[in-house]
Amino acid sequence: MKRKKFISRLSAFVLTTVLLCCSCGAEKALRKAEQHEALGEYSEAAKYYKKAYSKTAVKQRDKRGERAFKMAECYRRINNATRAVGGYKNAARYHYPDSIVFLHLADMQRMTGDYKSALKNYEVYHTYKPEDIRAINGMQSCKDAPVWKKHPNRYIVKKFDLFNSRRAEYAPMYAGEDTEQIYFTSTREDAQGEDLSGITGMKAPDIFISRKNEKGKWQKPEPIESEVNSDFEDGACCFTPDGKTMYFTRCQMDSDYPRYAEIFKSTRSDASWSAPQKCEIVKDTLSSLAHPAVSPDGEWLYFTSDMPGGMGGKDIWRVRFTADGFGGVENLGNRINTPGDEMFPSFRPNGELYFSSNGHPGMGGLDLFKAIWDEEREQWDITNLQAPMNSQADDFGMTFEGPYNRGFFTSNRGDARGWDHLFTFELPEVIKTITGWVYEKEGYELPEALVHLVGNDGTNKKLSVKMDGSFTERVNPEVHYVLLGTCKGFLNYKQEVQIDSTNESRDYVLQFPLSSMTHPVLLENIFYEFDKATLTEASAASLDSLVVLLNDNPNVTIELSAHCDYKGSDAYNLRLSQKRAETVVNYLIAGGISPDRLVAKGYGESSPKVLRKKLATQLGFLKEGDTLTEEFILTLSEEEQEICNGLNRRTEFKVLRTTYGLYE
Repeated sequence: MKRKKFISRLSAFVLTTVLLCCSCGAEKALRKAEQHEALGEYSEAAKYYKKAYSKTAVKQRDKRGERAFKMAECYRRINNATRAVGGYKNAARYHYPDSIVFLHLADMQRMTGDYKSALKNYEVYHTYKPEDIRAINGMQSCKDAPVWKKHPNRYIVKKFDLFNSRRAEYAPMYAGEDTEQIYFTSTREDAQGEDLSGITGMKAPDIFISRKNEKGKWQKPEPIESEVNSDFEDGACCFTPDGKTMYFTRCQMDSDYPRYAEIFKSTRSDASWSAPQKCEIVKDTLSSLAHPAVSPDGEWLYFTSDMPGGMGGKDIWRVRFTADGFGGVENLGNRINTPGDEMFPSFRPNGELYFSSNGHPGMGGLDLFKAIWDEEREQWDITNLQAPMNSQADDFGMTFEGPYNRGFFTSNRGDARGWDHLFTFELPEVIKTITGWVYEKEGYELPEALVHLVGNDGTNKKLSVKMDGSFTERVNPEVHYVLLGTCKGFLNYKQEVQIDSTNESRDYVLQFPLSSMTHPVLLENIFYEFDKATLTEASAASLDSLVVLLNDNPNVTIELSAHCDYKGSDAYNLRLSQKRAETVVNYLIAGGISPDRLVAKGYGESSPKVLRKKLATQLGFLKEGDTLTEEFILTLSEEEQEICNGLNRRTEFKVLRTTYGLYE
């Protein structure tokens, strides 16, 4: 009995000793974690919070929940979404008392692409805080993102390996209007300094540059040779439109107390950058100012800050350049800024503002947005760029190649460590064109032709054609165009086309078969009932086109002629062809053509077909100038005779006058 009591007491002592040791280890790790977190060194803090959590007894549920939450917060701040999800789940499992755990868990699940789970946790948080816009936008995001992912837009996105390393690269920026040079920020091995950042676990970033060679190819990036780069964190630069002034972010580090991001300025003389000077934008020394961007007109400096007076988190602000320095700062307002973070502003030369946000409805972490200022309503119109520009990860930091909708941006998509890399983007331009061919009906191209182009948007142009009779003209969407093909010695030919408003490029192809004023013109697809002058329904389309042609050429009078083959008597063929010509004339009159512009003439078999070059070439067994008389046809094979007889059975017109109505 005594032996059993001794063993029991010994076990209790050992257990107590182990618990005390674990408790001491947990508290020691916790103190270190809190020290690193206070300095903003979240990577180091996460390691110690993880250690403190693992050394905390399972029975100490409150402490485990709190330490899991703090660990998750640090992982969230360094973009390690996968580990953050695990931390928040443990915090929720141990009933962490603040409902914010569900919001942040949902945010991280959205960053991993788990929209279904994220939606559930947004809904849980929404029951606690129904007015919080972050939950409302989060729920909307979980509904929108899968649709955007399934139906991506026309942007083309590619990872640009030449600029990327084994570390992080972000915030690319062309050198003002010079698109032959590009700057970006990187933590690669070539960056200055040896110490690893407690915030990111990587070297402090520097600014790198790449230039195009004489063949237009980008060269290997190298750090800029300037005092702009230091042992501190330098990056996220921008330039004035002339490329002579650089603004960039610098985060100075101190092991004793936290330091905040600041904006510095450097000017270029020849090829070198001057020693940077701090920009005194505000007197507040306890707020970060970062991610500068100069407006295309050079009048404003936009930047990111968490200074008081914003909408929450980090906001985008701006300050005007003045002769005396900087004016007063302005917040861009709640159309741009949210309770979340809005960062990395940049511009296209046309004035469009681009930025990244995790507060607006989006696909994951930071999403890219376009903002256009509406002068009439005096507000910003915001558009999410959707997939593939945006992903479940962070997408930010765009720069544009001059006026084109292409360039570079940053994303940490596909990187398990959450490290950023550079991607190219291009939105293929939507181009609407009209391509036409002007040629002689029954003949070849007409390189002397001229096409008149008139649009209801005020367009009025004369287009010359190429040697092959073709032309191509870029046109505007949602415009109705009228085109008139003209050439000396030929009747005008009109075409009309309505250009659509779709986001797809399209070429509208038109034909302009001009009718000769000096040769008879065949009316194709004119058919009569056998041995009669009655037109069949199949003839309507061709005759309706002739009505249009005559209306487009109102000063023309024509002879409408009908012809027969040699079968039957001459008198019979003459009567039949005359009746057929009159039938066609009557159709044209019924179509609105004045009778005194029309002459009906039946030729019977007396005017056989004379072959022109194009038709002779197509048939092969005939040559240009052959006249299809009965004598000539009878020298051919039976098959060839039938073809020739078919050519003789025809309806044509020829121009008689071009001055009708001019002198009335």
